[in-house]
Order: sequence, then structure tokens, then C-alpha cells
Amino acid sequence: MAKKSLARKTAYAGGGVLAATAAFAGVLVAEAALAVRATHQVKMPVAPSPTGWYGARHPGRPINIALLGDSSAAGYGMTEVEDTPGAVLASGVSEKAHRPVRLHDLSEIGAKSSDLHPQVEKAIAADADIAVILVGSNDVIRRVRPRVAVSHLAQAVIRLQESGVKVLVGTVPDLSTATPILPPLRSIMRAWSIRIAAGQMFHVVRAGGHTVSLGDVLGPAFKATPAFWFGADLFHPSAAGYHALGEVLVPPTLSVLGLVGDEDAILATYNGKQVMPLAAASLRAVIRPGTEIDPAPRPRGRFGRNWARARSFENEQREPRRGERPAETPPLAERQHAQR
Repeated sequence: MAKKSLARKTAYAGGGVLAATAAFAGVLVAEAALAVRATHQVKMPVAPSPTGWYGARHPGRPINIALLGDSSAAGYGMTEVEDTPGAVLASGVSEKAHRPVRLHDLSEIGAKSSDLHPQVEKAIAADADIAVILVGSNDVIRRVRPRVAVSHLAQAVIRLQESGVKVLVGTVPDLSTATPILPPLRSIMRAWSIRIAAGQMFHVVRAGGHTVSLGDVLGPAFKATPAFWFGADLFHPSAAGYHALGEVLVPPTLSVLGLVGDEDAILATYNGKQVMPLAAASLRAVIRPGTEIDPAPRPRGRFGRNWARARSFENEQREPRRGERPAETPPLAERQHAQR
């Protein structure tokens, strides 16, 4: 009799857990639907393409930059090209390097990591010096498994590297800071964002590329004053948010191109070491915004196959500046070179 009573209680308990799990899943599905509906109710303009020439007044060989990724790369919601992250990035690189820049905006609104491959081929065809990639947000929103999303990104990085194109990946930000995302979905979105960001860092560096953490773009500032940092749909960044994104990308882009040295960067340390295991560097960069990690040789006497160097770039405390309007024709020096 006791055994039957125990079995009955166990059955009731198991049924209660299943019911609670089903109810929780229902809440998450409902919250996700509400967030999508709230976001899509606001009509956002498609930003003008920032593709073109920047810094035509500067001499020297132009720097060829390809911008790949999703709506965060495209500057979705902006009406002026100067407010797009591509224009801010190209203008900043041109100003700091004192060279003209040719930007190819190859991003697509709604793109996931699995949609990168056509963009990669266009970047290679454009003979880009560097490909800057911003992707992963749609993988989080559409609940793509982190392992699958990161695998597609790693393939893109390998293809670019093999073609002689250097790679910088801006990792996915914490999407849980967006206002339409409510708890308990918010905690799940945060965990998913961190998992994909950490995976991006690890596998991109392992493939020979470089990463920079963009956690500050949708970080504490966005949470504190969402009306300022988010756009009209409360999900995509505002002009100020896109300016911050473009500016964060400038120093590591110059570093990857070999145009700035360690004197312009602050070497981040971990337990007193300048290099660390790649996994540790990836996790550190997730929680420390604006951190770039690069491959590094294994220190003598240390174990582990994959090691990395972490660097944090100084953030200038100033109002973000808009990018310049791109020119359709190349600078005079480039036209003269082409005519020879």
C-alpha cells in the first residue's frame, strides 16, 4: 500500500513539474511574440548605403574595407548616411590613418550567421584589405543554436583569411537590454547572447581572425536611458547608438591593419599575465567591453594549445561625431594611378 501511495505522489509531482514547465514555456513564447509585435509595429526606414570613398583629401594607397553582417551593420532606422556605423567607421579610419578609405557595405537586414557566405564572396571580389563583421543578433532572436551560429561565422572567417582578407568581428551585444524584452525572457536572451558572443570570440581567433567586444553598445548606458540610445522601435540603436558602435570599431580596425601599435592600446592583463588561454580571453572580453583578442604563442612552461592576447582600447570621453558623406568617385591620387 505504501508503495502505491509513493508511486501516486511521484506521479502527481512529475505531472506538476511538467505542467509548470509547459506553463513557463508558454510564457516565454507569449513574451517573444509580444516583443516581435511591438518591434514590428514601428515602421523604420532602411538606411542609405554608406558605400563609397572617404577622406579623399588624404594621400596614399586607399584602405579597402568591407562591412558585413546584419541590420546593426547597415544602420537600420537611420535616414542620413552620416549616421550609419559604416560611415562613422570609414571616416574614423581615414582620419586616424591619414589615408583615403573605400567602404563596401555588404550587410543585409535580417541576416543570420548562416547568411554570411554570399557577403564573404562579395568582399573577396572587392579585394578588401579587411572585413568587419557584425552578426549574431538575429541568431539570438531566432534561437539558433550557438554552436550552429558560430560554426557558420568560423567558416566565413576561414574563407576570408584564405583569400588574404583580414577579419575583425564585433561580437553580439547583450540583447536583453532592449525594452520590449521582458522577464523571464530577458534572462534567457542575456544567457543566449553571452553564449554566442563567447563562442564567436573563441572560434574567430582560433580561425586566425580578430574580435572586439561590443557589450557596451547595448550595456548599462542603454539600460539606464533607453530613450536616448535606442531607436523608435526600442530595439535597434538610435543615431547615438550607431555612432558609439562605429567609433568602438575604429581602433581595433586600425590595429588589425597594422596601422597602430601597442603604444596606442592598453594591454589588458589577466592574473598578472599578458597572454592567457583563449577560453579565458574570450570570457574576459565578453564582460569587458571594447576588448580585442588576438592569437598569441603559448608561453614557455604553460600548457594548452590555444592562447590569446587581450587588449582594451582607450575610450575617448567626448560627444560622438557623425561620419562624413561618402563620395562616389575615388580621390585624385587613385584616379591618376588607375590611368597609368
